[in-house]
Amino acid sequence: MNDRPDTVVLVHGLWMTPRSWEHWVTHYEGRGFRVLTPAYPGFEVEVEALRADPTPIAVADIIETIDHLASVVRSVDTPPIIMGHSFGGALTQMLLARGLGSAGVAIDSAPTEGVRVNPVSQVKSLFPALNNPAKRHQAVGFTAEQFHYAFTNTLDEEASRAAYDRYAIAAPGRWVWDYGLIANFKPGHQETWVDYSADRAPLLFIAGAEDHIMPPSVNRSNYKHYKKSPAVTEYVELEGRDHWTCAAPGWEAVADRALDWAVEHAQPMAAPAGS
Repeated sequence: MNDRPDTVVLVHGLWMTPRSWEHWVTHYEGRGFRVLTPAYPGFEVEVEALRADPTPIAVADIIETIDHLASVVRSVDTPPIIMGHSFGGALTQMLLARGLGSAGVAIDSAPTEGVRVNPVSQVKSLFPALNNPAKRHQAVGFTAEQFHYAFTNTLDEEASRAAYDRYAIAAPGRWVWDYGLIANFKPGHQETWVDYSADRAPLLFIAGAEDHIMPPSVNRSNYKHYKKSPAVTEYVELEGRDHWTCAAPGWEAVADRALDWAVEHAQPMAAPAGS
């Protein structure tokens, strides 16, 4: 029986939908892989529909989301490779923590609980969502200028605006508030807690050296939290890459590096009972 993964599950981040993976889908399909791009529950519609009615964003629930993503991963006969960008990187870590997947790649990852590094550029990037407590209960979007700083800072204004127009939506304010800069000041484990010492599928962190919203220091800290895990955990930092690394010029090299590593390190995993 061939247990080599033949499926890649791509998990989008906040301020995005599965459309953000459109280039990776065709690229990976061209390499012979089946590619799944599950949306968060309520995000299955097009970008334009979510802009017109952001209600599904405002009421999004993280437990419902992780359970849905887990069901997609479990639906694949051979444990798939799981890759996530930004908050999708945190969700990827949570899926691996459930014993799912054959390998994981967290790209420009949002941190799981316990990562206490908050660089100035991250605070500035997230400030539009955190500058008013009322936004915790809203769908919170970026302006084109704010998106340019947070996501596409290595691009010129025209290219950034094109990315914003095609891909950007609002994000659940509660997720930014509850799992962002202030998460570590709340008592007890939050929904983004994982057991950093547990065994799981291999995991690669890919950070962009020019990323403003999830800078390398955040990803390095997240990576170092796994030092007691027996599982393979690696970190790589790519020069000249911003948060928009999955679509900015040169994205093909990022996609190939992620897939090559995952295929090389993939191992069969079984989900624990009741996970």
